[in-house]
Amino acid sequence: MTPWLGLVVLLGSWSLGHWGAEACTCSPSHPQDAFCNSDIVIRAKVVGKKLVKEGPFGTLVYTIKQMKMYRGFTKMPHVQYIHTEASESLCGLKLEVNKYQYLLTGRVYDGKMYTGLCNFVERWDQLTLSQRKGLNYRYHLGCNCKIKSCYYLPCFVTSKNECLWTDMLSNFGYPGYQSKHYACIRQKGGYCSWYRGWAPRTKASSMPQTP
Repeated sequence: MTPWLGLVVLLGSWSLGHWGAEACTCSPSHPQDAFCNSDIVIRAKVVGKKLVKEGPFGTLVYTIKQMKMYRGFTKMPHVQYIHTEASESLCGLKLEVNKYQYLLTGRVYDGKMYTGLCNFVERWDQLTLSQRKGLNYRYHLGCNCKIKSCYYLPCFVTSKNECLWTDMLSNFGYPGYQSKHYACIRQKGGYCSWYRGWAPRTKASSMPQTP
């Protein structure tokens, strides 16, 4: 199994709908889970790309200008290139050159960063203020919590470290209100609950845990 094909199997996150391909299927993931389960999380601008003969359809290698790193300091403190499958059917990611800044998540294999449609990748200007704050510190605080997906009713949490994620009920797995505005953070007493950030953490209002 190639590093990227292994990545597709192991790392489920959002497929970017406007970039997706029929054969690429990804499990939905809250941005906090994508953050906590990634080796690398950075904000960067793509400044170049080239196709190399690696894998069945080749590999796209993007040259990037790293603006900020949020996760991955010990694995790869500075990222200059990111690798992705050239074929969208294998979850290859298409990025614009010299146009946007992106939030990029990915894994490290053999000293290289790999990413794709099954990673959380978004234009920086499309992220909400809460998501940007999550990247800076809130998501990190919740990496010991578990975000439990709810696909159909009824849904319940089964332990104190779980937050119930219900975006799939109303948004079919695409980013919804909890994804855009909430982080799952451990509160006093050891319980994890949804936190938006309008009040001090100990006074935060929790999202409903049961429908």
